[in-house]
Amino acid sequence: MTTSGKRRMSGLALDANPLTLQAFLRPGLAENWARHSATPQSHGQSTLGPNRNLLGAPLSIREVAQLLGCSAWTVRQRHVPAGLPYFRSGPNSKLVFFHDQVIAWIFQQQTKGGRK
Repeated sequence: MTTSGKRRMSGLALDANPLTLQAFLRPGLAENWARHSATPQSHGQSTLGPNRNLLGAPLSIREVAQLLGCSAWTVRQRHVPAGLPYFRSGPNSKLVFFHDQVIAWIFQQQTKGGRK
């Protein structure tokens, strides 16, 4: 089907005024409602679930290494076996860490005297 055929089917004439098309393409109520509903609810409940505040922001292994001041290899080979909390969605998937859990683990390591 040609472009002119598509325009006739859509109700747009071949000689449509560009100003008319601009008015037609402005965001309407549906787009504004979609943006509004995509934001977290204001009545105290997050759209990400009730435990969002317990976990913090998700971090990659490189971001955790930067936070701890070491390499990603050290995080994987030393800190994960020592109990650094992480999440893995499948057997071959990436390690996902959560900021607040990592900070809590650091405090735990400091209070018990390091890695033991």
